[in-house]
This record gives sequence, structure tokens and C-alpha cells, in this order.
Amino acid sequence: MKGRDLLTLADLSASEIHRILATAKTLKSAKNTQSNSAPAAEYRPLTGQTLAMIFEKPSLRTRATFAIGMQQLGGQVVDLAAEHLQMGVRETVPDVARNLERWVDVIMARVFEHATLETLAEHASIPIINGLSDYTHPCQILADLLTMQEHKGDLSARKIAYVGDGYNVANSLLFGAGKLGYHLAVGCPAGYLPPDDIVARAYGLAKESGATLELCTDPIATVQDADVIYTDSWVSMGLEAEAAERERAFPPYQVNSDLLRHAQLDAIVMHCLPAHRGMEITDEVMDGPQSVVFDQAENRLHAQKAVLLELLVGGMPASH
Repeated sequence: MKGRDLLTLADLSASEIHRILATAKTLKSAKNTQSNSAPAAEYRPLTGQTLAMIFEKPSLRTRATFAIGMQQLGGQVVDLAAEHLQMGVRETVPDVARNLERWVDVIMARVFEHATLETLAEHASIPIINGLSDYTHPCQILADLLTMQEHKGDLSARKIAYVGDGYNVANSLLFGAGKLGYHLAVGCPAGYLPPDDIVARAYGLAKESGATLELCTDPIATVQDADVIYTDSWVSMGLEAEAAERERAFPPYQVNSDLLRHAQLDAIVMHCLPAHRGMEITDEVMDGPQSVVFDQAENRLHAQKAVLLELLVGGMPASH
């Protein structure tokens, strides 16, 4: 994968996704087995390389985990906040790409419109990583897959249920299922299901992998016997004008103790964060024993370190 872009999970093969997850597990294990008294030998394969981070949207997890991850691997980071860059206003997106490719080795961009990422990728000769767009959120789902595997093992016999807005996270879960062949049920209010082009592409991938995909508008049917229940914000950044309408449509899809009763007794609950407590998820569930939302947040660090290794140096040597 050295030198490639990561714009959607649909662009990766199943073996490439598995490779990223295996590297993430290795990196996490190495980090967690270090001790202050006898630290492990530092692994810094990205020494001398620089990550540029572009943010059109506010960020906690993406900003922190990419910066910390790059630094842990020996590289350095340039944080380009929206107020400084003004991409598309102060300078065109192609010109930003042509400038940055002369100075840095990889760009991670968190943007409103996916087309911005595609333009960056078209005009920059260095890897572009999707840190979030209105279309997909691949780095989040890589961290989520790592989290699911940690808690549920092999996902091929598991049912993953997503309830809420059919937006970027749901889209990426569909691509992940299509690539890896797991069972995914997506439940959204009428009018809020994932876009037709996403669904068609996911079903095309599912024919190759054997994935089972379900889309419906019944939240109880969606989570019935599920091993994983996943939700996200009802009002994503950039959709604030729709807040009142969405807050009327989504309450039946709230992940609460009543909905959880329809899943497997040992089902885990996931949320990509930030959470609007009392809306898409209750405190009782988010802070309860089945919640793994902060495991997901931790795993953003490890999954993204694996992505950086793949795109910049071709992955972790087998001997490491």
C-alpha cells in the first residue's frame, strides 16, 4: 500500500484491511507491554517524515490520535486548522495539494465534502488519508473492526447492527461488511437510510465476500439477536439546519436499555463519539458494562498508526 491514498474502505482489498488490523494489534500489544522500568526498544520507522493535518471540522479524537501516532512512530506533524488554511477560499484545493506535496510526506484531511479529498488526491503525489468526510469515515471503522475483534473474535458468525442516521459511519460499515463478509443490519428512519449509490456498491462487494446486508426502518428488528449495536449522532456536523426535524424522527432509534434487551445478552455497544447523551444513546448504556466506546477511541491511535506505516513505508516488517 506504500504511496497509495485511503479515501474509503471500498478502495482496499480484504487482505489489506486484515493486514492493517494485524499491524494495529501488534502495535497496541507492544505499547501495552512496555514498562517504565524496562521500556521496550523504540520503534520509529517514520523518523524524518512529516504528516500534514487539515481540519475543516472540529476534532478531538482524529487530531489527537493522528498527531500522537505519528510522533510515536518517529515522525513530525504540522496541524493546519481551518482558520489558518482557508482551503478553497484563500487558496484553491489543487494549489494547497501542490504546495504541501513539496514539504510533507502524507496528508490527513477532515473535511465537509468528500470531493475535497478526491481533489487533494488528484493533485498531490503523496498519500491522502480521509480523516472524515460526508461520504465515509474509514479510519474510524478500522478502529471499530479492531475493537469488535478484541471483544467478539471472528466476525464472520456475528451480527452487527447499526441504528441511527445513514451517514458516513453507516456508509463505511457497509463497505467494511462488503469487503470482509460479516452480517450487518442497518436501521434508519424512512428518508435517512444510506444513499442508493453506497448501498449498491456495498451489495456489489457483498456478492464477492458473502456478506449479509440488511436495511430496514424497524429499530427492534435491526438489533434482534445482534452481537454488536452501533450508533452515531443524529445531527452530524454540517447538518445543524436539520436538527429539529431529525430530533423528531430519531427517538425510536435511541440505544437504551429497552432496545438493548432485543440483542444478545452479551452484546457490546459502540459509538464513534462525540455522543449526545440522552439523544442517540442514554447514560445508562454508554456508561454501562456493555459499552466499549472508549475502547474504540483508544483504538483510533493504533489503527491509524498502522495506516501511516502502510502508506509511508509499506507496513511493519515481519521480523519486528
